[in-house]
Amino acid sequence: MKPLTILTIYLIFMNLLAFLLMGVDKAKARRNRWRIPEKTLFLSSILGGSIGAILGMQVFRHKTKHASFRIGMPCILIAQLGLAVYILSR
Repeated sequence: MKPLTILTIYLIFMNLLAFLLMGVDKAKARRNRWRIPEKTLFLSSILGGSIGAILGMQVFRHKTKHASFRIGMPCILIAQLGLAVYILSR
């Protein structure tokens, strides 16, 4: 398999995971159940799932009032895009 194919599959997986984590955490919040730690939500974003996390925040209306998420998730995405531009321009 080509490296770009592997990277694409990895990013699709991480974005789906981050999206699903937001949905599961929202469902747990509604039922006053054990929650997914915020560290885990941020880690899934940092590891490549920032688009999925942002979409999950919007679709599930989850963590949208928390400044750390409202500002942090887009900042992670911008940093990842900047890194991608830097790597591809070399």
